Amino acid sequence: MKNILHIKNMVCPRCISSVSRILEDMNISYRTIKLGEVQLDAQLENEDRAVLSKKLNEEGFSIINNRKAQLIERMKNLVVKTIHHSNEGKDVIWAKLISNEFHLDYKYLSSLFSSVEGITLEQFIINQKIERIKELIVYDELTLSEIAFNLNYSSVAYLSNQFKKLTGMPPSKFKKSTNQNRKSLDEI
Repeated sequence: MKNILHIKNMVCPRCISSVSRILEDMNISYRTIKLGEVQLDAQLENEDRAVLSKKLNEEGFSIINNRKAQLIERMKNLVVKTIHHSNEGKDVIWAKLISNEFHLDYKYLSSLFSSVEGITLEQFIINQKIERIKELIVYDELTLSEIAFNLNYSSVAYLSNQFKKLTGMPPSKFKKSTNQNRKSLDEI
């Protein structure tokens, strides 16, 4: 459908607000707006699309025109939403969730993701989980056992090993560190 815009780097509720504000400032009406996607009420004229594209770029977003790039961005948004913005993350079977969401074979989707992004889909998921763990450690509201359970790790030891492998330090050292190097979701 030509009235749907796929937006790169729109990965959080604040991003949705920012894109919504841009659309409203330009008097562009839309039906729905969600992570990575805007459904417009009407198709944009080329001039309006160019201005919108420029304004989005100024805020760190971009319109995705390529079908495969749109699919990858939608996969990223599904992963981000599941890990960072929902309580569904406990018992996720990623291959099943992703293939059911997009009605395509997981091996194809995973291969496409790797070929375009330069990392595997599995590594992207792990990177997102590590950033979520960092966030939860900084908030200091949950124990490491609770974090492991909430993010579907089989044990605290497995979570700790994966965390140390990616960050270079165990979670306990990260918690005590004054330099809690966290990344924004669009940088992961």
